[in-house]
Amino acid sequence: MLGPAQVAGTTTALPRFRVPAGIVVGPGAGDNAGAALGLGAGSGDVIVSIGTSGTVFAVTDQPAKDPTGAVAGFADASGAFLPLVATLNAARVLGSMADLLGVDHDGLGRLALGAQPGSAGVVLVPYFEGERTPNLPNATASLHGLTIASSTRANIARAAVEGMLCGLAAGLDAVRAVGVRAQRITLIGGAAQNPAVATIAAQVFDAPVVVPASGEYVADGAATQAAWALTGRRPVWPLQIDVEPAPDHRPVIRDQYARFAAQLLGSFAATR
Repeated sequence: MLGPAQVAGTTTALPRFRVPAGIVVGPGAGDNAGAALGLGAGSGDVIVSIGTSGTVFAVTDQPAKDPTGAVAGFADASGAFLPLVATLNAARVLGSMADLLGVDHDGLGRLALGAQPGSAGVVLVPYFEGERTPNLPNATASLHGLTIASSTRANIARAAVEGMLCGLAAGLDAVRAVGVRAQRITLIGGAAQNPAVATIAAQVFDAPVVVPASGEYVADGAATQAAWALTGRRPVWPLQIDVEPAPDHRPVIRDQYARFAAQLLGSFAATR
């Protein structure tokens, strides 16, 4: 077992693959641990990554102990711990709903920002291909609360963004339950660059939200680890924040989502 800055060894020459001798090999890290290192995450930072799947994770001094199994206890790349929750349905939710509404991702965002928080009662529970957290592998997505008045493209678009973020907010609840303090939510991943996602995240999450500049933070973490292994000192690079929406917590979004998500969970439990 190696520490975060220890050297695993050095390469031997492999001329066939153009690998010279003597290259230092570091201990390595997983993608989420690499992202946390690249972002310089510390106590109080919770990272929400919105890619094909979604992850919610934080750097902590103590390992996570979750008897429900929702929170996985990983090691982070700085010598601490990385409690993590994963969801199956993240950016693909927005892609599916954009296709349904005949717009691109930017168009979906513009539509979503044209509706009010809570989408006039329209709720999307976005389990399009099952879900990992909660564990519902056979679930499907469902749209609720439609009336003649509420059935607008804007409300449906906003319900898609709200539903995706509510699934991730449930992940935040889970890591909080094992002792994580959330002083700041950092949104990364492709979907985080959509202005509607940042704006609505500030209404879904009950902690300040920031979106750093678009970048390859896993690669930044690998570069940080490489420099650390070579020099013995962990480099500290500034993090550029591109978007910092004003806190605007709207409990109605999660309250109405929780009601329909609980109904779905109950219906699946009844069939087992």
